[in-house]
Amino acid sequence: MTSAGAVVVGAGPNGLAAAVTLARAGIPVTVYEAAETIGGGTRTQQLVRPGVLHDVCSAIHPMALATGFFRAFELERRMRFVVPEASYANPLDGTAGDHRAAIAYRDLERTAAELGRDGAAYAGLYRPLLRRLEGVIDFALGGSMLRWPSDPLAAILTGLRTLEQGTPLWNARFSEQAAPALVSGVAAHSIGRMPGLASAGVGLVLGALGHASGWPVPVGGSRAITDALAADLLAHGGRIETSHPVSDVRELDAYRVKLFDTSARGLMRIAGSALPGRYRRALGRFRYGDGATKVDFVLDGPIPWADQRVAGAPTVHLGGSRAEGAAAEREVARGRHPRQPYVLLAQTAAFDPERAPVQENGAELTPIWSYTHVPKGSTVDMSHPVIAQIERFAPGFRDRILDVRVTTAAEFAGYNRNYIGGDFSAGAVTPWQLLARPVVAREPWRTPAAGIYLCSSSTPPGPGVHGLSGWYAARAALRHEYGLPAPGLGLDS
Repeated sequence: MTSAGAVVVGAGPNGLAAAVTLARAGIPVTVYEAAETIGGGTRTQQLVRPGVLHDVCSAIHPMALATGFFRAFELERRMRFVVPEASYANPLDGTAGDHRAAIAYRDLERTAAELGRDGAAYAGLYRPLLRRLEGVIDFALGGSMLRWPSDPLAAILTGLRTLEQGTPLWNARFSEQAAPALVSGVAAHSIGRMPGLASAGVGLVLGALGHASGWPVPVGGSRAITDALAADLLAHGGRIETSHPVSDVRELDAYRVKLFDTSARGLMRIAGSALPGRYRRALGRFRYGDGATKVDFVLDGPIPWADQRVAGAPTVHLGGSRAEGAAAEREVARGRHPRQPYVLLAQTAAFDPERAPVQENGAELTPIWSYTHVPKGSTVDMSHPVIAQIERFAPGFRDRILDVRVTTAAEFAGYNRNYIGGDFSAGAVTPWQLLARPVVAREPWRTPAAGIYLCSSSTPPGPGVHGLSGWYAARAALRHEYGLPAPGLGLDS
């Protein structure tokens, strides 16, 4: 007999957000996780050396303090974040005396003041978005793109800037290198050709958050986020079973409602027999993007940046100029491995000493997290070009390396079933797949099969540690399956 309870397959941030929402509404919830530990893209482990913590996937969390689910959940009251004055940096060729790095501070005016002749243009790009930030966040992350935005003017401002930065017009407002490199360094997070509308939209939203709530570092590692979610779920009667893979939806017949924190392909693999043919064909058309190869380091001290201001930013984009970064991303899109790749680097130890509380021969061990973009399914070890790119902006970096661990795109796919070919976005971030994620629908989380929902990054608003896909899916399930409103999520609810 089918119970009134619900099951969530996958214990990543979205799966746990869905489970918390259901449990808070009084629904009995069980979470099944195939891996030995929960977390998905927010695991933190001793990957390289004992006692030194590295985040396995995500490290810095621009959306943890600003988006709807985590604000309602009051995440900031449940764990500690450090929010540095600088959100991210983009070094350029030069010396420390030249101050050649571009730094994005939370203070927009301070950022603009250090960008020379392009400072006013850079501030003009972001200032209108910051004035209507709530509307910008709602437009970009509020759910299905088919709904009417809560702030149409914010949507128009975001759209116009996306058109500018996502087309060959992207350099029209700039005359130097620093400001455009700062903008496109963030846009490259989306893994795709630049200029491009999807990458531009992603970059503008993340950049605006960098100048608002900042890009916070979770104390103790990214796992603290899912630990907070799991604690709340258990406190409200939910259950979590790890090392419990699900291969067939019929294994879940005891549950009335089933939510899948899996990729669209994973949903088809597990629940295809229960889905209508038209929907299965749509899932089959869903495309996955290029991948990432991760290179983790342990150093015998901090990175020796040529411009020491870079040490004050937890996130560093290493692609050089805008033209160089775009060229590297084009190479990846063509199925090649760039000789000078775009590298995304996180240096968290200075902001969170819990990451490396040990010393060796009197040296403070420093964990460094980095990844670079590669063609999907790549098995290539990218450590040498990554080291060379860091050394370019931090002479002497190579001499500080004690240990290196490489995770190729193919190995990423093995680590997490959602990362098809190493695509940690669970689906390519393109204009069409921001609308059809994985299908065009007002409630894309709800499948045509009774009681089956998709709640992963293969649904809106897409990739990122925000819990929103799970929250939206759970609210839809509460409404359609139980006739219940969305519950309060705060500590005092």
